[in-house]
Amino acid sequence: MNITDDIVYIGVNDHEIDLFEGQYVVPNGMAYNSYVVVDGKVAVMDSVDARFGAEWLGNLASALDGRAPDYLVVQHMEPDHSANITRFMDSYPNAVMVASAKAFEMLERFYGVAYEDRRLVVKEGDELALGSHVLRFIAAPMVHWPEVIMTYDATDRVLFSADAFGKFGALDVEEDWACEARRYYFGIVGKFGKQVTAVLNKLATVDVRAICPLHGPVLTENLDYYVGLYKTWAAYGVETEGVAIAYCSIYGHTAEAAKLLASELEAAGCPKVAVTDLARDDMAEAVEDAFRYGTLVLASPTYNADMFPFMKTFIDHLADHAYQNRRVALVENGTWAPNAARAMRAKVEALKGIEVVEPVVTIASSLDDDSRAQIRALAAALAK
Repeated sequence: MNITDDIVYIGVNDHEIDLFEGQYVVPNGMAYNSYVVVDGKVAVMDSVDARFGAEWLGNLASALDGRAPDYLVVQHMEPDHSANITRFMDSYPNAVMVASAKAFEMLERFYGVAYEDRRLVVKEGDELALGSHVLRFIAAPMVHWPEVIMTYDATDRVLFSADAFGKFGALDVEEDWACEARRYYFGIVGKFGKQVTAVLNKLATVDVRAICPLHGPVLTENLDYYVGLYKTWAAYGVETEGVAIAYCSIYGHTAEAAKLLASELEAAGCPKVAVTDLARDDMAEAVEDAFRYGTLVLASPTYNADMFPFMKTFIDHLADHAYQNRRVALVENGTWAPNAARAMRAKVEALKGIEVVEPVVTIASSLDDDSRAQIRALAAALAK
C-alpha cells in the first residue's frame, strides 16, 4: 500500500490476538504498522510484534525490490513495535538504528544489545536527510512512554505519530474509527492528557497532510476531525452530551433501578444514555463512555459494608486514567445497612473537578414507590 509516491506501508494484521496488552478485548484484531520511506537513502519506520517478523521483513523486501535499508527509525519501544529490531539489524548489517536516548536505554533492557557503532541518537528538532525527503523529529514523552518520538516528513508532509491517533482493530476490517480509537485512547493514553496537549500544541503550526500511526488506518482526509477529537480527549472535555450509567447488581434489583433511570432520562429528552453492566460488559467500554459523556451515574449494591467489587475496580480504573471534570450521580442498594453511596462518594470526590449530583438514590432491597420517586427526581436533576 503506497501512502505517497515514496512512502510504502509494510505493516501486518494480527487476528490471533485475544487481549491487547493482556487486558483489552480486540474482537477485530490489531494492526502493527510499519512504513518505509524510499529515497536516496531508505528509512524504515518501526518494526512489528515478535510473531510477525518474517511477514514484516518479507513486506519490506518486496517494497525495496533488492535495495537495502539505511536506517531503522524506532519511535516507540513497546514490544509490539520493537520486537524485531535485532532481527532487522542482523538482516541488514549496514543499517543504523535511529531513536531517542531513552529508547536506546530500553533497547538494552529488553534485548541485551546496544549498537554503539550503529546508532543515531535524536532529540527534539533534529533532522535526518534521506535525499529529497527530510525527517524532522518531535519529542513526545509520555505519549504514552517516556522515550517516544514522532517523525515528520517535511517533503510529503506526513506525520508518523507513534501510538497517537491509533486504534484497536486490524486494517482488513471495516469499523467506525472513533469508537475503537476512543477506547484505545482512554485505556492506554488517557492518563497523559497534559503531555498529549503539549504535543498537539507543537503540531499546531505543522502542515500535516497524512497521519501514519502505529495502530489503525492511515488518516488522510478530514484531519481536523481527528485532531479535534484528540484535543477534546486530552483536555478531558465532554465529547458528546449524554449520560453513562454503570451498574452492578446481585439479584437484579439494582439493574432494574439503573434501567428505570435510563428510561426516565430518555423520556426527559436526554440525547444519549449508555448503560453498562460492569460484571458482564467490557469494562474498557464503560471507561470510554465515562470519558465521552458529561455525566456518569454509578449504581451499586452494598457489599461487605462497601460497594460491589466490580464498581470499586471501575472507579479505580477511572482514577488511574485521570477521570475529571464531570457530574457524577450515585445510586445505592442495601437490605439492612446501605453503605455503597458513602463508599463511592469518597472515591469520586477524591478526583479532580467532580460534582456529585443530588439526590443520592437509596433502594431498600427492591424498588418501591419511594425509590422510584427518588429515581424520577434524579432523572430530572440530571436532565437540566
